[in-house]
Amino acid sequence: MSARLKQLPGVAFLLIGVGIIAAAAAILLAMGQPPICRCGTVKLWQGEVMGPENSQQLADWYSPSHLIHGLLFYGLLWLVARQWPVGLRALTALVIESGWEILENSPVIIDRYREATISLGYRGDSVLNSVSDIVFMLIGFVLAARLPVAVSIALAIMLELVVGYLIRDNLTLNIIMLIWPLDAIRTWQAGG
Repeated sequence: MSARLKQLPGVAFLLIGVGIIAAAAAILLAMGQPPICRCGTVKLWQGEVMGPENSQQLADWYSPSHLIHGLLFYGLLWLVARQWPVGLRALTALVIESGWEILENSPVIIDRYREATISLGYRGDSVLNSVSDIVFMLIGFVLAARLPVAVSIALAIMLELVVGYLIRDNLTLNIIMLIWPLDAIRTWQAGG
């Protein structure tokens, strides 16, 4: 890595990060995702998992999954690129998360969610929700940078267990159901 990149001031990383988020939002809008909830309102929290406003508002039951993304990205990038400035690692995590938000809102993933998970009516995220998901990832990244490793791991496990218990879904189950759907999980998630 160039010495010039290592010497960028923190504000430069911040401005580049804002640019990455803005680019992701613009791409999502160009893909046809609605800027806000199709219902026409903006809410801080949407707690109805199967409701039409899920993945449309600022935060929902899947926001903890994005926070966990940040914890995981920090750990992974610390392992493979610890010589990079933390700002550059944060930008790398931001690009990955933004790329996931774009992919997640593509027809191939939307159709996969409908086919393989309990999210039968899923139509993708609003741009507001996607940007919020990216911000939750950044919050997780910052937490991991500041917290002891054991606390970050405990936080990720606690979030997975609590969300899994409350809504019968979480990051782990979401990944399993996207990659290798299991009828037993689908039945349990549906309340059976």
